Amino acid sequence: MTVAKKMQEFAENSSWIRKMFERGAGMKAEFGAENVFDFSLGNPDVAPPKKFFEVLADLVEGDTPGMHAYMPNGGYHYVREAVATQLSKEQGAEIGMGDVLMTCGAAGALNVVMKSLLDPSDEVIILSPFFVEYHFYVDNHGGTVKIVPTDDEFQLDLAAIEEALTEKTKAVLINSPNNPTGQMYSAESLAALGTLLDRAGEKFCTTIYLISDEPYRKIVFDGAEAPSIMATTTNSIVVSSYSKDLSLPGERIGYIAVHPEMHEKDLLLNAMTLANRILGFVNAPALMQRAVAELQEESVDASIYEQRRKVFCKVLDEAGLEYVMPKGAFYLFPKTPIADDVEFCRLLQEEKILAVPGRGFGTPGHIRLAFCVDAEVIAKSADGFKRAVAKAKGK
Repeated sequence: MTVAKKMQEFAENSSWIRKMFERGAGMKAEFGAENVFDFSLGNPDVAPPKKFFEVLADLVEGDTPGMHAYMPNGGYHYVREAVATQLSKEQGAEIGMGDVLMTCGAAGALNVVMKSLLDPSDEVIILSPFFVEYHFYVDNHGGTVKIVPTDDEFQLDLAAIEEALTEKTKAVLINSPNNPTGQMYSAESLAALGTLLDRAGEKFCTTIYLISDEPYRKIVFDGAEAPSIMATTTNSIVVSSYSKDLSLPGERIGYIAVHPEMHEKDLLLNAMTLANRILGFVNAPALMQRAVAELQEESVDASIYEQRRKVFCKVLDEAGLEYVMPKGAFYLFPKTPIADDVEFCRLLQEEKILAVPGRGFGTPGHIRLAFCVDAEVIAKSADGFKRAVAKAKGK
């Protein structure tokens, strides 16, 4: 066989997000883009902050010697210092330059972390609904995924997490604000989770890391603020990117930060620096490192997404779809009116509406809707949602 069996299986069961995105591309070619309501892909459409273009122009027009050369595998020191200063404010911890590594986005960061932590058969707990690529990142490095569901409000189910912990548990991976639900875990529940993992580590004579994937940290609504993960346990690792809060997903720039008081943190940082190189990233993009160093206080206007959330919730309310109000990110995750979420997505496609089945995120009976599209597009989809729900209930 030409292709590895595992990769063939992965391809056959690959992301529903991409499948629906590709379906949407075909529909747009057939019916015209203006007649298709594509909520399949979380591709931020809000323009990057004005300052980004100013900084980029200055960098491009400059002639700094070695600007495009190799640098330390962990990134430029002054860039890491800038990121550490901002993270210290966000996390309420004295994070230093040496606690931060620059990476090729959050996806690169997670692969670096998994490569550095996992021995064969080590377990990583992920919470459903989850970003589907987490499975692949863990498998890439010999680990085993153990899925634990959240509760009916998509919040932490501490009892379920505790039951899933074993001597093989190496990490718990969380994503808050969450893709696909838009939910955010409270400071109280995160503190309880940190205590739970520390106690389990003592019980099993191991270290259980809490890894927080935080690309949506600055996209929050109703005056909310994302809690500090580093306030929960010294065994905490933050990974993030500038894909969402600066609208730069194609630039592949992110970072890893470890708790400054982590036991044997230097061993982990050395391993991650090596992993950044040998996984083929070598280093994060030089130009984007220089750019984000000057953009630590910047973010897209989250109020645009908040207004779209309002419009979309009205559409769903009028269609009779149930959902938990998202607290951040740019997704809604409503229940489907029939148990078969794939079938409901098919009915939506008849109305030229593209959504992603919830089973792609480990939670059937739901759909994910990305509202990183113009509010007018969302509003115009209203009648189509009503007709699709009516068809579903008539079955």
